[in-house]
Amino acid sequence: MLTMIAAAAENNALGKDNDLVWHLPDDFKRFKKLTSGHHIIMGRKTFESFPNLLPNRTHIVITRNQSFKPEGAIVVNSLQEALEAAEADQQPFIIGGGEIYKMAIDKAEKIELTRVHGTFDADTFFPKINEEEWKVSSEEFHEKDAKHQYSFTYITYERK
Repeated sequence: MLTMIAAAAENNALGKDNDLVWHLPDDFKRFKKLTSGHHIIMGRKTFESFPNLLPNRTHIVITRNQSFKPEGAIVVNSLQEALEAAEADQQPFIIGGGEIYKMAIDKAEKIELTRVHGTFDADTFFPKINEEEWKVSSEEFHEKDAKHQYSFTYITYERK
């Protein structure tokens, strides 16, 4: 089951200058819990935004750059190649960035979205979720607190 996982603001902002525009520790913990032990599919810029490989995950990077060969990652040139590289995984995750999400939204069966309550200046956005194609299967709201500057809601969408 191909799953997209993202944190996006109410205006679908994902980030700016190859970085997130908020810091939500509980969302990082959820991301780690859900993606550990799985293949994570991402674009080159998303991969380059990590200080190190994420532990206990198989990294698949989509890029047109033929000379990009980072140690510890599988490099492919298309979403289809990425899906083939992840075929042994029952639940590979698309983790970004914006262009990869746009390519994958028609193939995904599930979206794990953290909706950050606010609007942000950004240069990368999550695609609009068509409510006629997706249904919400669960929601969990979190107030802002000492560790979280913004309130947010975990929303799980499943394809209708």
